[in-house]
Amino acid sequence: MTTRDPRATGLARLAGLFADETRAACLLALLDGRAWTASELARHAGVAASTLSEHLSRLVAGGLLAEERQGRHRYVRLADARVAQLVEDLAAQVAPGTAVRPRSLRESSAGSAMARGRTCYDHLAGRLGIAVTDALTARGLLQQETGFALTDTGVAWFASAAIGLERRGRRPLARACLDWTERRPHLAGVAGAALCRHALDTGWCVRIGSERAVKVTAAGEQAFFDLLGVETAALR
Repeated sequence: MTTRDPRATGLARLAGLFADETRAACLLALLDGRAWTASELARHAGVAASTLSEHLSRLVAGGLLAEERQGRHRYVRLADARVAQLVEDLAAQVAPGTAVRPRSLRESSAGSAMARGRTCYDHLAGRLGIAVTDALTARGLLQQETGFALTDTGVAWFASAAIGLERRGRRPLARACLDWTERRPHLAGVAGAALCRHALDTGWCVRIGSERAVKVTAAGEQAFFDLLGVETAALR
């Protein structure tokens, strides 16, 4: 008699949380790392607030979202970096040909902006994320042979650039995250989050639109070139 793996029930329950287009849309939107109100997510997903409330309750109960209330407003965010990694990894498995074609010039422009540069929870992704990852690797600051890892020189580079690496918990210092538009890994983990936070705090990058897209500013172009040798063309 075969004994069923005790994890099967939990895995099936987790998969069920993703197996709904509205819930999937919410999880992808929340990859921007910010807290959204229920009404904002309802508009984004194109469903009634009452309908979305049920979906959010399931995601919170399932441990994928964290919830907080301020007055009448209900805010939700991804529970942690582990959930963000799971969402991004699953999204990366979607075949490029299955993507829905943009219905308007506005949707097409938004999609182009996301592919050019965006945040993936708390680190840089898209062509921008890949360009930075390649530059770190080329300069010997990051090695990818046996999984992503900062070299000693890389750790020193972060310190010299005044980018603090807050090592708390069990989150790895560097981790590969498969980029769903570029189909290549970009830098995540503590180092990826620190670099993204620094880029936004210093104005190297600014958020554009209402989703996750970011744009490199003139100051950012100069900083990425001076610090990593990234050519301007790779950032546009």
